[in-house]
Amino acid sequence: MLGKLRVFWQRVSEGVAVQQLWAQIHADARMSYQLYAKDIDSTRQEGESGWGRIWRVARGLFWAMMMKLSPPRRVLLLIALITLVLPRIQFARGDVNIDSTALHFWGALILLGLLLLELADRVTMKRDLEIAREIQSWLMPSSAPTVAGYDIAFASRPANTVAGDYYDAFFRNDETLLVVVADVAGKSIPAALLTATLQASLRTLAALPGSLPELVDRVNRFACEQSLGGRRFTTAFLAELEPATGRFTYINAGHNLPVLRRASGVTERFEAGGLPLGISAGRKYESGATTIERGDLLLIFTDGLVEAEDMQSVEYGEERMLKQMGSLNNLDAKEALSRIMSSVDVFVGAARQHDDITCLVLRRSSS
Repeated sequence: MLGKLRVFWQRVSEGVAVQQLWAQIHADARMSYQLYAKDIDSTRQEGESGWGRIWRVARGLFWAMMMKLSPPRRVLLLIALITLVLPRIQFARGDVNIDSTALHFWGALILLGLLLLELADRVTMKRDLEIAREIQSWLMPSSAPTVAGYDIAFASRPANTVAGDYYDAFFRNDETLLVVVADVAGKSIPAALLTATLQASLRTLAALPGSLPELVDRVNRFACEQSLGGRRFTTAFLAELEPATGRFTYINAGHNLPVLRRASGVTERFEAGGLPLGISAGRKYESGATTIERGDLLLIFTDGLVEAEDMQSVEYGEERMLKQMGSLNNLDAKEALSRIMSSVDVFVGAARQHDDITCLVLRRSSS
């Protein structure tokens, strides 16, 4: 019997330790509360008692949860809750016997039915999201291009099943490598669809002759046509690398400032550019330039990296990122990227990821 219980528990928990299960439950509960409570003012109102505040917040949470359901399911939930909270009543008159215990049973059964309906919706949505994730993975490069004298690695970790981040590295012509990291405003399916659109347009427009500013101008005009009046903008960092000379020309369209750590230990950031893509079709972008020297390490990332939070809502931050960059001497791009992602994982612990994390690391060999 004990052996069967162990097998049952192993199947239910999938071998996850009790401490880890509790940490995941805590993280899920915290995320759920944030979902329902984002439109509720939990601060104490003037003249409001402590119990009054608790009642107001609880009532707000109840209605926030109710409104997530469809109208028929709201009615079922109300019926279930009413029957469950009724005190036990026994009433007999003639041949009629009423016992509210039966109502409790039916209330529990209705709640179970609601759970099954919501679970069915979730399974269906998850299957569709998995298909979308497969399609997105086909669009993103599975491996970095081979560039003589350089080492490139990238990684993307979506907060949900699909991501709104985009990364790429490909040769525009025989002499220049185009490197892109972008972050579409929003998450999940809407952002993923715009990411696919951005990827297709960029690949098409990059095949046309023209300088990097001309390319960004074309991409921006296209993004403005798809941005719903600027509500769906995209931050992006685009750069052209000439491998033979190390010349690095870039445009930062409202993106997080990449970090170039020189072999000497000096750190540089890349600011030249302009507004995010999709806000103003007539905006011209300023380009910047530098030279990637031997032994230099470049990190391009999305805001999900530095804004990753632990269980106390403390951000990983740029200071920790820069400190980690200082410990990556003599590591190739893949190892350096692994160290960076691992440092974020250790910092956040069991906290749920709330934004997509994408990093691209480029290292020029020292020999």
